Amino acid sequence: MVKDLTPRELADRLRGEDPPLLVDVREEREFQFARIDGAELRPLSQVQLWKDELDKAREIVLYCHSGSRSLSVAHYLAVQGYTRLFNLRGGIDAWSREVDPTVPRY
Repeated sequence: MVKDLTPRELADRLRGEDPPLLVDVREEREFQFARIDGAELRPLSQVQLWKDELDKAREIVLYCHSGSRSLSVAHYLAVQGYTRLFNLRGGIDAWSREVDPTVPRY
């Protein structure tokens, strides 16, 4: 099952002792324009190529622009055997509004 995290909940987890792996599923041009520090780019369009590269034991938070694409990737990864999955509710847009206004909005 995939759970949602609010931007503030993610910010707290990223400051913790064992931060989650942060995966951005947007495309390269979006990632270059705006991203959350520490995120890895793993585009949805290439999920078949990278789906087996992540650590299934690690907590993973996926995000996109609004939370829709990342939620679909999270559901797909759950079927692949990943169990510690979270979706950033509202995506990077919510992150910019609620946590880090220096991240550009689009």
